[in-house]
Amino acid sequence: MLLLPPQSRLLLTPRLSLLPLVALLPLLFASCGHALPEVPGFGAAAWRADRGACLNQRAALLPPLLAARARLYQARANDVTALLGRPDEEELLAQTEKVYYYYLRPGPQCAPTRLRHAPGPRLSLHFGPLGTVTEVQADPLR
Repeated sequence: MLLLPPQSRLLLTPRLSLLPLVALLPLLFASCGHALPEVPGFGAAAWRADRGACLNQRAALLPPLLAARARLYQARANDVTALLGRPDEEELLAQTEKVYYYYLRPGPQCAPTRLRHAPGPRLSLHFGPLGTVTEVQADPLR
């Protein structure tokens, strides 16, 4: 029987490679959420063009979007941005949560100084820690 010192025994034991585990991480995170399908009757291009609702078109575009609200849940932030454009405002919350705000009517946000957190009706989309939509709310239109 061959006796080896304890240090050399460590060299003979198989080591687990972390490379396969690291390679699986992007697949794990890519599987969170889903791509957004087309929203019937929603004019996405017109919504994106109406930055800050200053052209007063978003309020008319809102009903089809709210009718398809269930499609927004679990959508990824990149897919929401592709559909609705960059948010008018973004609020970063604890850890990795955030909220996108889209104004629905013209208001102080349309002034040349572009007032942030302007009062007025907004569509808000809350993203949870996984980066997917967990809540969709629209303020009442007056």
